[in-house]
Amino acid sequence: MVKGGGLKPLRGRSLCLSTHPDITAPDLLDQAVKKMKDFNKDLDDGPFILLYPDCSEVVNVPGTETPFMLKTYKEEIGKPYQRITIYICSKTDFEEVGKLSATCDTDSDPEIVIKRNTTLDLADTLPFEPYNMSSPVHNEPEDLNSARGLSLSSDLPQTIVLDNDHDYASPSGCHDVKSSCYRTYTDLFGPIIIDDDDEDEVPIPDKTHDMASEEFEPTSVQAAEVIANLALAIDHKKVSRFNISRSDVWDGAVRGFRRSTYSESSDIFVKFTDDAGSFEEGLDTGGPKREFLTLLMTHLRNRPIFDGPPERRYLVYNSTAVREDEYFLAGKMIVVSIIHGGPAPHFLSKDLVNHLLGKTTFNATVEDVTDEELRKALRQVQEAESDESLQDVILQYSTMFQTAGCLRRTKVHERHMLIEDYLRWYILGRNQIAIQRFKEGLASLQFLTALQQHSGVLAPILCHSSKALTASEMESLFRPDRSPRGSNRWQKENQTIGFWADFLLDCEEKVAAVSLEDVLMFASGLAALPPAGMTPSPSIEFLIDSPFPMACTCTNTLKLPLLDTYRVFKTNMEFGIQNAPGFGCF
Repeated sequence: MVKGGGLKPLRGRSLCLSTHPDITAPDLLDQAVKKMKDFNKDLDDGPFILLYPDCSEVVNVPGTETPFMLKTYKEEIGKPYQRITIYICSKTDFEEVGKLSATCDTDSDPEIVIKRNTTLDLADTLPFEPYNMSSPVHNEPEDLNSARGLSLSSDLPQTIVLDNDHDYASPSGCHDVKSSCYRTYTDLFGPIIIDDDDEDEVPIPDKTHDMASEEFEPTSVQAAEVIANLALAIDHKKVSRFNISRSDVWDGAVRGFRRSTYSESSDIFVKFTDDAGSFEEGLDTGGPKREFLTLLMTHLRNRPIFDGPPERRYLVYNSTAVREDEYFLAGKMIVVSIIHGGPAPHFLSKDLVNHLLGKTTFNATVEDVTDEELRKALRQVQEAESDESLQDVILQYSTMFQTAGCLRRTKVHERHMLIEDYLRWYILGRNQIAIQRFKEGLASLQFLTALQQHSGVLAPILCHSSKALTASEMESLFRPDRSPRGSNRWQKENQTIGFWADFLLDCEEKVAAVSLEDVLMFASGLAALPPAGMTPSPSIEFLIDSPFPMACTCTNTLKLPLLDTYRVFKTNMEFGIQNAPGFGCF
């Protein structure tokens, strides 16, 4: 409670709370208060109540008589879970303030009148003005914050029109517009974001930046956030079972995906068999699933339905694969891996992904052609130095170009167009049946729709990335669980953490027998960081009864041995990781 009898959020006290979508208001309050007390020992004893951002008590979903449930509230507000904010407030303060119907800002905040435009209001319409002339309503201020000619006058009440598609508000009036028509004028509208950290300034985003980013999405959206929303369709009370042998992952995967009871919206339950054919002990609580999806993506890359260089594979027509509907299955496998917490493929050609998105961008090269004869012909076209020699090459390989529909008389300065036309047919045109069926597989769990809406963040995870896993990322990813400070065990654990950091550097510099990807695979069942994020968060524990490392991939826990020298630590880490069958058990 602040002076004047209002409520204002305390800055610097926001915390992230992980909970279940079906949680109700009382349970959410209990969890929120507990976590807030864990991180703020000076918090009052309470009792507390839950408040919406408008300072009304959380009882029902706003505007309805439906009792509050997080999932229902999320659907109504239209935000991802990570962007939902709920406050806790002392019940005493709330009762003293009384029933609140106004905003919770301080008296110094600018007054804002909120309304929704339902009909055309001519009072909000500026008259047509000649080009390069200002509206006669107000003179242009000298200190203008934006080149778009939009300013706010403190002498007039300001009106903010709620935008249902965004979290910000946009102005319904503008005092200076340089435009030749009213339609152009309306296109100049941009969001006005009022930040009470600096009440004297109203920042206006640059319009050219907005236009550039509108092609895909706002830059604040992350891939993990989009995937988390798609994962809400998974019913964790149902499972689809997979019995997998590491010697033939593909065969077991196909049987599981084609089982009549399989559903991509069910959770995945994986059991690995050892070489003797007996089931491994233990059940899948996350680790086996991640390892299975990692191995599956590795096998999928090398399937005959793909062609091209290893880092940019494109689909190629295969009659057997068409008969067995493998293209649809491949698309579904990729979606399941991404949304169920596994790795992304990271091997699809950018040209293929752009084609799936309906874009015409095409940057394939002759090196994308794996057929030696065809590549040789295209290189001869590239190397032709005169119109006559180029025509001779085209006639020599006339059947090849005629099949692609690009046999024509071509001059030397047009040869790059001939090569591009042929490559476009070779990679995309002749494989349309396969591409269409693969696209239908990608539509599972609404992934294709999300890919089209958020291509800026989802398309890159399908394609090859040159960014490698680093020792710094691994060190930051795994958080050590240490003994109390000052104890004998704490000193030994500190030394081991230093050994661990040096071991990661040796792996990165390739002076160790294992790679960083091997270490991550040993600890989590993943050879690369998944686009959905690591859940639960990876951690490090310490062993006193084993000279070799151990891991629990279900909880992403790596257990390091407490040893006296780095030489022994490194040797035992390499031996333990290299000789661990499966996912960290030995």
